[in-house]
Amino acid sequence: MRALARRAARTVCAGGVALVLAACSSGSGSGTTTAFLGKLVRSSMPGPPFSLSQINKSFAAMKALKPLAARGDGRISVLLSVNATASHFKDVDAGYLSEAFQKAGLTSSQYSVQAMQGSKQFGAARQAIRNGASVLVLDARYSGAGSRIESFAMTQGVPVIDYDWLTLGGRRKYYVGFDSLRIGVLQGQGLVRCVSGWHVRHPRVIVMKGASTDYNSALYAEGYDAVVARQFAVGWKDVSNPPGTWDPGTARREFKRQYSVHKKINAALIPNDENARPIISYLRQHQGIKAWTFPTTGLDATLNGLRRILIGYQCGTVYKPIYLEAQAAAALAMYVWAGARPPIGLVNWSVTDPLTNRSVAAALLTPVWVTRRNMKSTVVADGFVTQSDLCKGGLHSSACSTLRIGSAAG
Repeated sequence: MRALARRAARTVCAGGVALVLAACSSGSGSGTTTAFLGKLVRSSMPGPPFSLSQINKSFAAMKALKPLAARGDGRISVLLSVNATASHFKDVDAGYLSEAFQKAGLTSSQYSVQAMQGSKQFGAARQAIRNGASVLVLDARYSGAGSRIESFAMTQGVPVIDYDWLTLGGRRKYYVGFDSLRIGVLQGQGLVRCVSGWHVRHPRVIVMKGASTDYNSALYAEGYDAVVARQFAVGWKDVSNPPGTWDPGTARREFKRQYSVHKKINAALIPNDENARPIISYLRQHQGIKAWTFPTTGLDATLNGLRRILIGYQCGTVYKPIYLEAQAAAALAMYVWAGARPPIGLVNWSVTDPLTNRSVAAALLTPVWVTRRNMKSTVVADGFVTQSDLCKGGLHSSACSTLRIGSAAG
């Protein structure tokens, strides 16, 4: 009852950010997920108990869903996006989703997982429904594709679960993803700790953003803006806030333009690793910026981002353990597929579609802030990156040796 009371107290407002800040202040990214609250959507039939707290890298929790495997009708069809800046959907998510369904007792005839260019997703969705799909799990990043798919699925009586990316203006039934507000808070807090740890005097900060068309970008910004605003009130200088983008080349050009005008910029809130890559390269190669002097942030725990963290050109990155998200999506799809009521331990919050102002019941996972100190126990231990790839090269090898990455101890 106390947990339910805490959820009921959460609202979509500035006070919501304050609650996230309070929840995040005592840890590095693990713990109870905090996010937006709305109405929970339930179907009519009960199902087996299940909670996000049960899932881990072993996938053992999925076995609890085997009673649902005999109750579903049709197929569960997963449509992922092939994206140049997020290749993990094809390379990682697809395999994890298949493993989750298999561990839950589904046969290959009861589900399918596909990854494709966004322009091909509508045709694939239509074909999947013709072939008997009764539930769609959708990651749609191509402009207009998601809402078109969801409108069509609705006319066919097929519920849709948005995966990782909320389709704005869409008609999905559920959303599964990581807590975007908390991601922003972690980025802001990471920058604050790094500015202090790297002894940056008189911080002059450029605050960058992701694309304005991305629902997550606004939440990331809400989270880190709330954190850095406190620092601006006590001495940091807010130098520049350029337009948002997820295109690394555009991010570099915008940063370069601002840096040419504001030469005293000495820290950057950058919303993901891919945007950070060309910016940090510009600073190193053309401005002579040394390691441990110019704090920057990131997201997605890319291999190159992690390697930059090792040698002191990036403070940290937000890691989203994909195996958690895949299991949550597979579990939720199975409840919907079987006509069972998803438990509150799985559908734990909700988000609001800003285009329609509709509340969307959601399963939100907890992100983790990764630095040199916890890299070994997070991304390496999870197998998200290999020690050999991470530590390849002189500087990186030396850093890994110092941090005992790849050794049994540490």
